[in-house]
Amino acid sequence: MLIEVVKSKIHRVTVTEANLDYIGSITIDEDLMDAANLIANEKVQIVDNNNGERFETYVIKGERGSGMICLNGAAARKVQRGDIIIIMSYAFMDFEEAKTFKPAVVFPDTSTNRLM
Repeated sequence: MLIEVVKSKIHRVTVTEANLDYIGSITIDEDLMDAANLIANEKVQIVDNNNGERFETYVIKGERGSGMICLNGAAARKVQRGDIIIIMSYAFMDFEEAKTFKPAVVFPDTSTNRLM
């Protein structure tokens, strides 16, 4: 049996930009992507702590060290610059493997979106 578990989580990061004029996605600083074990084009769930929105999109690499968290396209309507969000991805794995799996969880500084 396979179950879906949290694979990666960037906990409480600040939205730096919301860009309607884009096809869609979330641009994430590549340092944060590496720390959270996320890759370009990976599906992620976004949870906005300010307004309660929950939605899915995919990851685009942002400039390393920039602190960028930019929601693009239609997703830009669900957040505002300065909102605090949580970014999560999930993976399917065998039930026994899931019992010992440890997700990559990152707690960046919300004022800079950089690793502490």
